[in-house]
Amino acid sequence: MKAKQNNNSLPRRAFLRATGAAVALPLLQSWPTRLAAETLTPTPLAMTPDGRPLRLAFVYHPNGVIMPNWRPEKIGQLSKLPVSLEPFEKVKDSLTVVSGLKHDKARANGDGAGDHARANGTFLTGVQLKKTGGKDIRAGISIDQMIARQLQDVTPLPSLELSCSNQRRSGSCDSGYSCAYQYNLSWRAPDSPNTPEVNPRDAFARLFGAADPTGQSRLKERWNRRQSVLDSVSDDTRRLYREVSVEERGKLDAYFESIRAVERRISAQQATPELPDDFNPPAGIPSSYAEYLDVMYDIMALAFETDATRVVTFLQAHDGSGRKFPELGISEGHHQLSHHQKEAAKIEKLKLIDRFYTEAFGRFLERMADTPEGPGGSLLDSSVIIYGGGISDGNRHNHDDLPVLLAGKGGGLLKGERHVQYNNEPMCNLYLDLAKRMGVELPRFGDSTEHLRML
Repeated sequence: MKAKQNNNSLPRRAFLRATGAAVALPLLQSWPTRLAAETLTPTPLAMTPDGRPLRLAFVYHPNGVIMPNWRPEKIGQLSKLPVSLEPFEKVKDSLTVVSGLKHDKARANGDGAGDHARANGTFLTGVQLKKTGGKDIRAGISIDQMIARQLQDVTPLPSLELSCSNQRRSGSCDSGYSCAYQYNLSWRAPDSPNTPEVNPRDAFARLFGAADPTGQSRLKERWNRRQSVLDSVSDDTRRLYREVSVEERGKLDAYFESIRAVERRISAQQATPELPDDFNPPAGIPSSYAEYLDVMYDIMALAFETDATRVVTFLQAHDGSGRKFPELGISEGHHQLSHHQKEAAKIEKLKLIDRFYTEAFGRFLERMADTPEGPGGSLLDSSVIIYGGGISDGNRHNHDDLPVLLAGKGGGLLKGERHVQYNNEPMCNLYLDLAKRMGVELPRFGDSTEHLRML
């Protein structure tokens, strides 16, 4: 819902608009009084206690982890990070490691094999999947969508779905389970997953041409001409610079440069990455998987910084992924290695893969921490980002004691720099608590039993 324009003042979140583009402005301490811009109505939903937008993201780690390298030695204060979590050293004060959560509905429960499909499809839904390879799929509405549907009038996009795996909604993948379960994290209805963006260009176009199909088309034309989305709003930008302080011009310079940096990285990607055989990548995906992850994380950061959305899901790779890692000197597929049968050489390679993923996530968190928002705060301070997977030990396919991290402080909702241990509680208890913190009250979710006592 749009607020009425006021000629005497401009609320704190505004947009530079042109045909086919919308560029949100960062939060500034003093706003111009005469800039004509459209704004969104303030809302108590998804706000931090100190009045900043509260962001929520879910990032999926496939095929389990090597737990001795993941779990901190002590409960309570995070004094020393284990090897796989060392990439978070610079943002340790914003990190909460959570142990002892489970997904019972990812277990067979009479349905036989298919742990990877169940791990993926259950991760954000908390329900038992219908075992089918046909069109009669059935999961549940995922927690990101339960929250996003309450925010549809708050931000231009209710949610954003990203993936570095293929887009698949049909066919049979894991032991008779539909590929839809394995290639999608977000579900808007029990029979309807939200197809994620796998091409960084398309994801960027969703952010800056979100509500206008014609605008998305214009954005794609602009890619071909190597023209920035900022060029479309150059007139308003010049007017804005005349109205703000010298200090805030510097902040705007850094903000607009971050947008141009993502555009440059996307436009430079034309080669084909090293991907599983079942993935036919569209043009624009980087040849390096590390670069692919980085540009998707950059888009996630931009989505939050521009307040284009406050809910994001990111499937780094689907569970059961056979991705190889030539950049690490690993020629075997990730899934193949995860069935290590306690072979030391395979375990060492899995440690490298775990570290590869946490390094990418760590770079994203540092970018969020380096992005200022509000007096003395950062984008990471006003976010809660859940990183984890639906399998703990890939060799055993177990769905208890899951690897789960929470990054960010949610504007004071989380303390950070802690390791919290629970006693085999449902993961959905955490989701129930997070929904409440986002301003969305749910009586229950998935197989939840109560709000998680925490954090």
